[in-house]
Amino acid sequence: MKRLVACFCFLIVACAQSAPPSPPTTKPATQTATLPPVSAPTATPTVKPSATLTTTPAPHARRVVILSIDGFRPDAIALAPMPFLTSLLTQSAYSLSAQTVYPSVTLISHVSMLSGQCPIKHKVDWNDYVPKNGYAQVTDLFDLVHAAGGQTVMYVGKEKLRQISEPQSVDVFQFINDRDLVIVADLIENFPADFRLLFVHFPTADWMGHVYGWLSWQQLSVLRRADQALEQLVAELNQRGLLSETLFIISADHGGHDQLHGSSLPEDKTIPWIAFGADVRPAQLTSPVSTVDTAATAAFALGLDLPAEWDGVPIYEAFGLPVLKESVGCPK
Repeated sequence: MKRLVACFCFLIVACAQSAPPSPPTTKPATQTATLPPVSAPTATPTVKPSATLTTTPAPHARRVVILSIDGFRPDAIALAPMPFLTSLLTQSAYSLSAQTVYPSVTLISHVSMLSGQCPIKHKVDWNDYVPKNGYAQVTDLFDLVHAAGGQTVMYVGKEKLRQISEPQSVDVFQFINDRDLVIVADLIENFPADFRLLFVHFPTADWMGHVYGWLSWQQLSVLRRADQALEQLVAELNQRGLLSETLFIISADHGGHDQLHGSSLPEDKTIPWIAFGADVRPAQLTSPVSTVDTAATAAFALGLDLPAEWDGVPIYEAFGLPVLKESVGCPK
């Protein structure tokens, strides 16, 4: 299996060194099946918390897009380089020293990103696709948006991310085991024009990090492709007249070192956090930012109540507002 992954990654690199890859002649495989029911506790979204962290705010955005580039270290932006993302920084509220959770691995970190809760609360402690484990048993961002009547969409490059949220809270789920540019091409072809929450996951940088090492030229080459995919997605929103009403958050689940991640090392835990679009005030953020603040910021921007059990807080500074409560992140 490792030999097949290495061969696949070698082909990706070979393509990255030449012209951008052409769209596939056949539609990539998708995953829409739901998991078997969980015996206890049942997989039912809990969308009516007894208390909230904040009073209901006025919305700052009609839509939210969250893009996670798997294994993306902030120092790779300049090294790759990623010219489109670099240009976006001048229009963004951003931190290049945001922190993810421990252990800094894909599924655990993404559950925290999208549920606003630290691992000790959401209790997802596995990092593979394990259908018998069901779904994260928390009130997550998809639950909130779906309960408010908004369309929710996930486009992911790793099947295990299916276990972030229950199927009844995710209106459109697509698993595409392919490159970042292919994922965006499929999303644009089947664009969900009425979405309120769109989560997009780019897997390729993580694949290349595990095979060739973090910040290797092979990984940096596919990050340049991720930059192109990001540009295509932003252009699509702009062409449809949706960009001005959309809050766009670009981040990562973890970084990495050598060919590994998962530790509490700064190389593994430090991630970018970049917000632009509706009502965002461009500036480098001075407040601390944690991955659990992503869900809180998105809910705040959409005018939704934050569940009291969430650990994340809105990054008020991104909207030019006074910091009512500073992020404390998650324990190591």
